[in-house]
Amino acid sequence: MTGFLSVAELEDFSGVVVDCRFSLADAAAGQKEYSAGHVPAARYLDLAKDMSAEVDVHGGRHPLPGPQSFADKLAALGIGPDTDVVLYDDSRFVFAARCWWMMRALGYRQPSFLNGGYAAWLAQGGRPEASAPRVEAVPSIVAPETWPGCCDREQLAILQGQSAVLVDAREGPRYRGEHEPIDPIAGHIPGAINLPWQSFSNDTGMFLDEEALRSCWGETLEVSPLVVYCGSGVSACVNLLSLAILGRDDVLLYGGSWSDWCSYL
Repeated sequence: MTGFLSVAELEDFSGVVVDCRFSLADAAAGQKEYSAGHVPAARYLDLAKDMSAEVDVHGGRHPLPGPQSFADKLAALGIGPDTDVVLYDDSRFVFAARCWWMMRALGYRQPSFLNGGYAAWLAQGGRPEASAPRVEAVPSIVAPETWPGCCDREQLAILQGQSAVLVDAREGPRYRGEHEPIDPIAGHIPGAINLPWQSFSNDTGMFLDEEALRSCWGETLEVSPLVVYCGSGVSACVNLLSLAILGRDDVLLYGGSWSDWCSYL
C-alpha cells in the first residue's frame, strides 16, 4: 500500500529514518529504547520533548508545540520540506502518526511508515545500532503561526453547531466512561461517536488495506465536516492517517482532545 515500506524495502531506502518510539506510562522509555538499539542511522523524535509543548492548565496532556519550534527540530535532524522520510514506532503507528500529521500539516513531503514497525524489523533479522548517527542540519522553514488542520475547544463547538461529526478515537471503555486510566474525568464529548484507533491495524502492527479501512469507516467516510479527537491528540492521528489514505484530506484534529475538553469541567 502506498505510504508504507516493508522491511525489505527499507533496506533500499536512501532518505531519513526517524524512530518515534515512546511510552505514555514512562516518558523516558522511548529515548532509552532508542539509545539501547534502533534501525541503523535512524534519528529520534520524542513525543513529549519534540512533538509536544509544556503542559498547562488547559490545552491537553500533549499540546502541540509551536509550528516553528517543530520545524526547527526537524531541520536540526537534517529534515527539510522535501526530505524523503520513513517513520516507525512499536505501538501500531500511534507516535509515528503524530509525527506524520505534524509534518504533513506544515507542508513537508508526506513521510512514509515502516509497516509492522520496529518489531517487524527485528523479526526479519534487523540488527540494532546503539550509536546515534552524525547529522548535518539543514535550513529551517518559516512555519505558520498556528497549526493548519487543527481546531481548539471553541472552534469545535462552532463546528458541532454546523452539524460536524466528532469521532472519538479512544478504546470503547474509555469512550463510554467505564474506565479512565489517565485523565481525571471519564466519559466523552457530547455527540461524539466512537471508532478506536486500533481498528486500522492488525495485532502484528500491519496497517489494513484500503478496502478494510473503508469498511471500518462505513458511512462516516462521507460525512463533512469531520473532526477526530482522542485523549491528548496523539492516537487520533492514526484515524487521520486512515482517512488520508482514503482521500479525506479535509478532516480536522481537535488538538487538545479529551484531556483539554474535560479540563474546563
